[in-house]
Amino acid sequence: MNIEEFRTYCLQKKGVTEEFPFDEQTLVFKVMGKMFALSGLERLPPQINLKCDPERAIELREQYDGLIYGGYHMNKKLWNTLEISSLPYQLLFELIDHSYDLVVAKLPKKMRDALQ
Repeated sequence: MNIEEFRTYCLQKKGVTEEFPFDEQTLVFKVMGKMFALSGLERLPPQINLKCDPERAIELREQYDGLIYGGYHMNKKLWNTLEISSLPYQLLFELIDHSYDLVVAKLPKKMRDALQ
């Protein structure tokens, strides 16, 4: 997967917008204004950052040691950093979906209903 495939996959989801909030080298994807994925355009190897629940994050880091690592974003939410050129497409798509679903689940009901 490359950055364009990542961008296309994120933007096909309902309610997703793309922004450049930090600088012009960082793609940020939001659902109804809430960030769920980001990627630096100049990073080598290419990486994406996705929200993740803590249990899934531990499992993934053990299974893909060195390819997935994590930390906390400025809002203290757990994020996984993935090397997008090193992981199977299916896993990357699954993790993007997981991050999207986490954000959507925390939206107010009225906003969630608008995505249906």
